Amino acid sequence: MDDLMYRKSSYSGGEEECVEVAVNVPDTVAVRDSKNPEGPVLRFTPAAWADFRRALTSAPES
Repeated sequence: MDDLMYRKSSYSGGEEECVEVAVNVPDTVAVRDSKNPEGPVLRFTPAAWADFRRALTSAPES
């Protein structure tokens, strides 16, 4: 999909590991590695992405 517009988290810094997310396509949330923008893209439904984010924010810190 060439029409994906990715954004990087404001929590990422410099050259650290992070992902980029595109939500500008209906019914799709695309995720890729910011260090390899030409690499594979994971695609999720908006509901699955929301569940994933909710699980991350509710997980206890180690």
